[in-house]
Amino acid sequence: MADRDGRPIVGPVDLAVPSGGVAAVMGPSGGGKTSAVLAALDALPEGLRRVGGRVSWNGSVIRPGRSARRWRREHAGLLGQDPASDLHPLRTVTGLLLESPFDGSRAEHREAAHRILRRLGLDPAQVARRRPHELSGGQAQRVALARAVVGDPALLVLDEPTSGLDPEALERVLQVLGERRGAPGRATIVITHDRDFAERVADSVVALGDTPPERPGRRGPLLRVAEPGRPAALELRSLAVAAPGGGTVLLEGVDLGVRPGELVALTGPSGSGKSTLLRAVAGLHPSWTGSVSVAGQEVPHRVEERGRALLRAVQFVGQDPRAALHPSHRVGSALARPARVLLGSSRDQARESAVSLAAEVGLPAEALHRTPARLSGGQRQRAAIARALAAQPGVLLADEVTSALDGRTARHVLELLDALRADRGLAVLLATHDPAVAARADRVLRIERGGLVEAEAAVGAGRSTGGVPEATAVAAPGEGSPTRPERCR
Repeated sequence: MADRDGRPIVGPVDLAVPSGGVAAVMGPSGGGKTSAVLAALDALPEGLRRVGGRVSWNGSVIRPGRSARRWRREHAGLLGQDPASDLHPLRTVTGLLLESPFDGSRAEHREAAHRILRRLGLDPAQVARRRPHELSGGQAQRVALARAVVGDPALLVLDEPTSGLDPEALERVLQVLGERRGAPGRATIVITHDRDFAERVADSVVALGDTPPERPGRRGPLLRVAEPGRPAALELRSLAVAAPGGGTVLLEGVDLGVRPGELVALTGPSGSGKSTLLRAVAGLHPSWTGSVSVAGQEVPHRVEERGRALLRAVQFVGQDPRAALHPSHRVGSALARPARVLLGSSRDQARESAVSLAAEVGLPAEALHRTPARLSGGQRQRAAIARALAAQPGVLLADEVTSALDGRTARHVLELLDALRADRGLAVLLATHDPAVAARADRVLRIERGGLVEAEAAVGAGRSTGGVPEATAVAAPGEGSPTRPERCR
């Protein structure tokens, strides 16, 4: 496979999946895993093309072009790296699943759709009429997976299906894949950097790149303790957050202070409100009450009402990096813009900053000249992180920022955040399902019964709070809430 200038991207790759088999394609972020599989499906994005090799299905050669597209529609189900972006924003969950090819009546299709939702841990009575923006990241991931498998396709291709999922949801995905294993006429390809997942699900593994991915390591944090009387970098008081679309209250009575230089990890099951809390603090989800203060200054609910200083001070990196990057702008321009708009840098200064940030997050220099569609999912994630850091924020809100990264790259990004915490006092509030990521935090908080509780003794536990209020966890009223709030240290 090559780009439009004829430069080789990946290959040659040999991959054979027997009937009833599951094959895993592994390798580092940006190593060409997704591109290799999309080349086999003749589904490459603009700017890339297959330049050699042969693809066959049950002994018949599939020729590129119209024949491949027709075969793909009839036989393949695909879950992409950015599942939320693949869901039509105006269709309900049921409507999305009914779009998939299905051999049966519409009533049977609807019944099968609701059945697969339940197998993936989603109650059709609660989510069937919701639209994608009313789902959490993990729920959207499972809806996209349900959409890919509801018609029981002969070939199922899943690209990073475990990113952003809590352990319970992950087990449900494994069960669904386990039911396909050994089924006559069914083949599955899983693209992943998660070695544990590959070992559990796959019969064979194709490794691209230099070496198999490593698990993220743990390193002691570089904690800057706040000076006495210095305001919290981020402070939440009596915060209550409703679910997307309003109605159900996900979190209530949340008090939390994050010190300059501190990393606080936020954990909890998919749909519990982690992403919604971060989006509320970022001004992207206005359905909340209470107060949010940054460096002692209370901030408006909506991001549109925040001035340049506050926009610079609080930066958000979401689960869907594609949504944060303009599809027609090159990555270099995206990284330079915050420096020009929020910092007042000159064009040359902003360009130099973009080059430096790209290197710091591990993006190759040529990625700066590409649009987001020409990057891998892991590269898009790193670009979104670099874009947020370009503003030199005081608070970084990070939602599953390592889920699309291989272990080595994830460790590199986390160590960069450690350095910024030490050197600049960057405060980080991070939502994660990954225990190895949470283990690097100074405090680990878990969402339970609509409130925050201390999950475990974290690395930074017991250090001076420097005059900053500690987190107070309050469970939702009427759901076993304690008579006194527990203190999260």
